[in-house]
Parts: sequence; C-alpha cells; structure tokens
Amino acid sequence: MNQFGGNWTEAKMEIVVDYAKAYLTIMNRQNWVKTLYFDGFAGSGLIEGKENKEVIMGTALRILNINDPRPFDIYYFVEKAEKNKLSLEANIEKSYFGKNTHVVLGDCNTKLVAMAKFLQNNRKFRALAFIDPFGMTVNWSSIEALKGLGIDLWILVPTGVGVNRLLVKNRDIPKKWLKKLENFLGLPGEIIIEHFYKDKSVQTLFGEETFTNKETDVINKAGQLYTQRLKTVFDFVSDSFVMRNTTNSIMYHFMMATNNKAALTIANDVIKPKYKL
Repeated sequence: MNQFGGNWTEAKMEIVVDYAKAYLTIMNRQNWVKTLYFDGFAGSGLIEGKENKEVIMGTALRILNINDPRPFDIYYFVEKAEKNKLSLEANIEKSYFGKNTHVVLGDCNTKLVAMAKFLQNNRKFRALAFIDPFGMTVNWSSIEALKGLGIDLWILVPTGVGVNRLLVKNRDIPKKWLKKLENFLGLPGEIIIEHFYKDKSVQTLFGEETFTNKETDVINKAGQLYTQRLKTVFDFVSDSFVMRNTTNSIMYHFMMATNNKAALTIANDVIKPKYKL
C-alpha cells in the first residue's frame, strides 16, 4: 500500500480526476475517438494516511470510477514494484470487472515510448497520461517520444526534492549527478550549469576574484526550465501547481502539456482552485 504524502497528494489526485472528467466530456462528443488512460506509476490503488492510518483510493481507482459521461476505452497501468502491481490487479478485479484494464510490471520510460508507437499506429486514439514519479526517474528522451501525438500529459516534476538537491553550491557537480540532470532535462551539462549558476567578480585584498554561486530561487527556475523544455515537445503547457511541505519548502511542480489550446484552458481552470488549500 502506498503512503499518503500530505494535503497536496489529495489535491494532485483531485486535479487529475477533475481534468479527466472534463476530458471525457469533450471526447464523448467525438464519436470516432477512442480514449486511452495511461498511468506510469500506478501504485497499489490504495493509499494509507500517515497519522490516522485512514485508507483512501489512489488515482488509478478514482479514474476507474468515472463512468459519466463515459469511461475510457482502455486503461493502461504501469507499476515497477510487483507487490503494488498485484495489489492493484486485485483491487481492479474486485470492483471494476468488465473494464478494459491492463496492469503491467515495467519501467515507465519503456512504456511511454511504447505508448508513443501505439498512438502513431492508431490515429483514432487520444490519450490522457499521468506521470507521478518518485525522484528523477523519467528520462527526457521518453517525453520527447510523445512529440506531435494526441496526448495530454500531466507530470509531477521533482524540482525541490530532485533537481535542487543535485545542484551543489558551486558549479562542481559530481559527474554522476550531472549525468542524471542531463538525462532528466535533455540538455548538455554546460547549458544546465550556465542556467543555474552565475559568476560574480569581487574586489579582495589580492585584487579582483571571481566566484561562482548557485542562482537564487533555483527551485522555481527549475520549474520554469522544465516548462520551457516541454514546450519543445508540446504546443502548450499549463501553469504549475506548486506543492510545498509543512515547512513551506517547494517539493514539486505539477503541470500539464498538450497540443490542444482548449485543453490548456481546462487544465489551468482545474489547477487554480487548489491554491486555496
């Protein structure tokens, strides 16, 4: 069973479900369209609260509960942990018999590329994808494979708990960390360093010296950079729902990328009320 991450976990799930309902309402008017729901980190289907141990439905089961105005034609759930995969299968078999569900054990990156090929070969399909990783496990090459396809992509970007932690105070980022940043952002290391670090010249006792410092507000800069990167693949990217922990530190930026302008408006409308939490 997955663990509850806080109020923003509930808000994130509500955003995806509210968007899915609006998405299906629009798709219901297109008789020729077939719909696919893709979850790259589906979990067990249930989430346990940290304090009161209350068990609530995860996003996968909430999406399966949508029947009005129509369900999705295909549900494709990816989970890397076998225990969670088996649990999700059991929960689906118990309550959602008859729906066209596929629960697979695998890596999200591989399955994103496979989905891209499926959409290329099946032009009647439109996809709604939800990518909710733990850490920086989604490679940019996997996102890039979705270019030009009929897909709306909600993605949780670990700007505070991921990118920021790899950006050390000076520009001497360990090679392994820099490679991780390159794979995640799809940019060469020198561009990443140039984006997040600034040289500053100061007069010292021994003359002018140059120091390199990490930029201020790096976490928001990371969110803005990921938005810019998504715009090289998709036509539009929504505003970000910024998720903070109990100390008000930013952990994630949650955003939606699409090639449909109307979808962009809906995504921003769904995100906006969550800032009142």
